[in-house]
Amino acid sequence: MSSFNFYAVRALYTFEMSRMWRTLFQSLAAPVLSTSLYFIVFGSAIGGRMTTVDGVSYGAFIVPGLTLLSILTESVSNASFGIYLPRFTGTIYELLSAPVSVIEALLGYVGAAASKSLILGVVILITARLFVAYHIAHPVWMIVFLMLNSLTFSLFGFILGVWADGFEKLQVVPLLVITPLTFLGGTFYSIHMLPALWQKIILFNPIVYLVNGFRWAFYDKADVNMAISLGMTLGFMAICIAIIAWIFKTGYRLRT
Repeated sequence: MSSFNFYAVRALYTFEMSRMWRTLFQSLAAPVLSTSLYFIVFGSAIGGRMTTVDGVSYGAFIVPGLTLLSILTESVSNASFGIYLPRFTGTIYELLSAPVSVIEALLGYVGAAASKSLILGVVILITARLFVAYHIAHPVWMIVFLMLNSLTFSLFGFILGVWADGFEKLQVVPLLVITPLTFLGGTFYSIHMLPALWQKIILFNPIVYLVNGFRWAFYDKADVNMAISLGMTLGFMAICIAIIAWIFKTGYRLRT
């Protein structure tokens, strides 16, 4: 049995992380600026009319949702571009011919994308402190959900990067699928504020479970049971891992 190729993982991880530092404004400053604008618009304009939601001030209520919105978007973007660029330039063949396993490649590419998202999440939470006071009821679970969401959507972004055959397709899913589902997933409101019919329909949106699990870690309150939110997150992660294993096994869009 071959030993674990730590040097390959470190090389891939370091290379991907170095791209973040080279584009620091795009990687950190732009998302922080966007989140600040959300706090100004939603926190001040809407928060002035809607004082509390489930006993939590509106400004604090949207902190988990806004953090998750940035994390999901950046996770998908970083992971998809990270694997698409080698495919576009042809350097993916060097990876495929090297003694690097699926696990090692994933640890390099997906690990770097998840790390970037975690850094961004911490920066967003620090930025939120400048606008609103919030507390974290379950710090350990907050970290767990933060890591799981970053990792899961980095895996999803990896799949997107393999599927895309052009730069424009890298933007289609985040802009037309991820962002709308996040906005409709209870980022800025409680689903109990919706009409009864929409409360049932919105449960088909997987982002609802991610947002509510993360929000529960902050305020010990959520529209969906925490165990269900955790199960949905782990289930989505398992599906992504299975798809990636199939991609490497069959060479789907990697060898052509």
